[in-house]
Amino acid sequence: MWCRRLSHLQSRLQDLLRGRVTCWALQQPNSKSLFPLAIHWHHTASKSLNCVWQQHEDHFELQYANTVMRFDYVWLRDHCRSASCYNSKTHQRSLDTASVDLCIQPKTIRLDETTLFFTWPDGHVTRYDLDWLVKNSYEGQKQKVIQPRILWNAEIYQQAQVPSVDFQSFLETKEGLKNFLQNFLLYGIAFVENVPPTQEHTEKLAERISLIRETIYGRMWYFTSDFSRGDTAYTKLALDRHTDTTYFQEPCGYNNYDRAVINTVPYDVVHRWYTAHRTLTIELRKPENEFWVKLKPGRVLFIDNWRVLHGRESFTGYRQLCGCYLTRDDVLNTARLLGLQA
Repeated sequence: MWCRRLSHLQSRLQDLLRGRVTCWALQQPNSKSLFPLAIHWHHTASKSLNCVWQQHEDHFELQYANTVMRFDYVWLRDHCRSASCYNSKTHQRSLDTASVDLCIQPKTIRLDETTLFFTWPDGHVTRYDLDWLVKNSYEGQKQKVIQPRILWNAEIYQQAQVPSVDFQSFLETKEGLKNFLQNFLLYGIAFVENVPPTQEHTEKLAERISLIRETIYGRMWYFTSDFSRGDTAYTKLALDRHTDTTYFQEPCGYNNYDRAVINTVPYDVVHRWYTAHRTLTIELRKPENEFWVKLKPGRVLFIDNWRVLHGRESFTGYRQLCGCYLTRDDVLNTARLLGLQA
């Protein structure tokens, strides 16, 4: 009897090696028969396609293009691109996600060339191209090559000799704009040279890459030293490293000067905050982490407030400065339109 079972298992093992198999396992030790597991391996082997997929109880596993991917069945039903589930012209869903059974499983799965077909309990068929699944899987996204970011300090930036972009090239050519945005994405700062030193030309420059964000400071801010404004930025005093608009619902980043009273956490958490603050401040104030730039009329500096802090030393004399805030989504969208992975 055991010989017959071993012979049967041997036969199933040979089937496994050939490709398509339903896996089997012994029942409890006192059982007298075998039963099929709810796991199915499916292999395709050809010169043009190497794909292996496995149907689990609660998810679908796919090995393709050197990537192992796992998909929840609700996700597979929800992302169906059929005409009744998705409007390909508006790129909007027609399927009500809340109508999908959270315990849904496909009745059948089959592969035809490079397309997977999932047939659901109600008879609806979902088709997925293998490359689409790679592109849109969690695992595929982790492998996606995005525009690199360089972690830098003063020495690294100076040695890189990052070129500025000329004003006319920035405004009139895609190449100039793309070079500027590439530098901006890499380092979080970028310069434009030979800009006519007026508020109008600075505004024109900003509008080349983004909508200008209206704030309590107006559309464009233009200021000199004026302490009556009640802001340290409008004085001749030094400004420590910071980012702006921390008091907004959508702040740009961290600003030690504009920090409100800490009254929303208990004392023990507060002390941990001060400890973390001290560690961060020490790191920020290291000379090697500071890059000093002397702005002059005609030179415009763009700063990514999510990456780079800015400040200034105290000064004497008369100083005029104009600038504005840009919407991050628009800056990144402009970069993507130029082929950058922003």
